[in-house]
Amino acid sequence: MFQTIKDWFWLEKLWLPPTMKWSDFEDHDGLVFVKSSHLYITVPCAFLLLIIRYFFERFIATPLAKTLGVNKKIPEKVQHNPVLEHFFIQSTRHPSQNDLYGLAKKCNQTVQQVEIWFKRRRNQERPCRLKKFQEACWRFTFYLFLTIAGIGFLYDKPWLYDLWEVWNGYPKQPLLPSQYWYYVLEMSFYWSLLFRLGSDVKRKDFLAHVIHHLAALSLMSFSWCTNYIRSGTLVMLVHDVADIWLESAKMFSYAGWKRTCNILFFIFAAVFFITRLIIFPFRILYCTLVIPLQYLKPFFSYIFLNVQLLILQVLHLYWGYYILKILGKYLMQQEIGDERSDDEEESAEEDEPECLKNGLGAGRNPVPNGQPGH
Repeated sequence: MFQTIKDWFWLEKLWLPPTMKWSDFEDHDGLVFVKSSHLYITVPCAFLLLIIRYFFERFIATPLAKTLGVNKKIPEKVQHNPVLEHFFIQSTRHPSQNDLYGLAKKCNQTVQQVEIWFKRRRNQERPCRLKKFQEACWRFTFYLFLTIAGIGFLYDKPWLYDLWEVWNGYPKQPLLPSQYWYYVLEMSFYWSLLFRLGSDVKRKDFLAHVIHHLAALSLMSFSWCTNYIRSGTLVMLVHDVADIWLESAKMFSYAGWKRTCNILFFIFAAVFFITRLIIFPFRILYCTLVIPLQYLKPFFSYIFLNVQLLILQVLHLYWGYYILKILGKYLMQQEIGDERSDDEEESAEEDEPECLKNGLGAGRNPVPNGQPGH
C-alpha cells in the first residue's frame, strides 16, 4: 500500500511536463541530480541550529545586549489573589468594565485596584526586551550569513533560466555542492523558526508567520524535487536581503538607539519594496507565471509552483501595508513603532518602538525566502 501511494504521489504527469521523466534526474557520468531524499537532513540540522541558537543567545547576544544597554527588566510581581488569578486564566486577561466591578466586589477592593492587578499580571507574562533582542540578533546573524552565502553561490550564474526551457527538458542542470548546502541551510533555518514559534515572542501576525514559513518550506522542497533550483535560490536570496536590515533595526530599537533604528528601518523599507514588490513580482513571477503560457498549456506543476509564489506575494502586500503604516506614523509623530504589537501593549514602561518582521522567506520567508521566503 505504501508503495502504491508513493507511486501515485510521484506521478510524472503531476510534477513534470510531458517532455521530461524522473529518469532524466538519475545520476550518470559522474553528474549528481537532485533527489527528495537529499532534504531529509534539513530536519536534524534544524535541531542542531536550535542548539547553536541557545548558546549564541546566551554567550553572544546577551553580552552584546548588555553592551548596548539592553537589560533584563523583571516586572513587578502582583500579590496572589485566587479569585483574580482564576478569572485571568480561565476567562480573559482583559476584563470588561462590568467584570471589573464584579471582581472588585468579590475581592473587597476598588475597581482601580483590580484594574492595576490585571495590568501588572499581564506584564509578568510579557516578554522582556532582552528576549526580543536575543531573537532579533540571532535572525540578523543568520540572515546575514545566508545572504553572503547566496551571493557567493549565485553571483556568477545567469539571472534566471526561462522556466519554459526547464519544463521542456532543457537545461537539465546537475546538482552543484553550493546549491545543495544553500538549500540545506535555508530550509534548516526555516524549520528551526517554525519549531520555535510557540516559544518565541508572539505577535498579532502569528498566523501570517506560520503560513509564511510553511509556504517557504513547501516551495523550497518543491523547487528542489523538480529541479527548479535556479528559481528557488533566487527567491531565497531576494527575501533574505531585506531581513538583514529589519533585524538590525529591531536590535537598535530595543537598545534605545532610535535614530539608528529609524535609519535602518528606512533602508529596510526601501530594500523590501524593491525586492519583494518590484523584483519578485515583475521579474521572478513574470518568468514563472507569464512566460510559460506562451509555449505550453498549464499543468499541475506549473499551477502548484505559481500558487505558492502568489501566496507569498499576498503576504508581501500584507506586510507592505504595515510598513506603510509605520512610515506614515513616523511622518506624523517622528517615531517608528510596530503596528503589529505584542500581546500586551498597555504598559508605558514596556512600550518600545519595533519594526515589522517579514516573514519566507517569509522567509524567509519564502520565498519567502520565505517566507519563498521567506
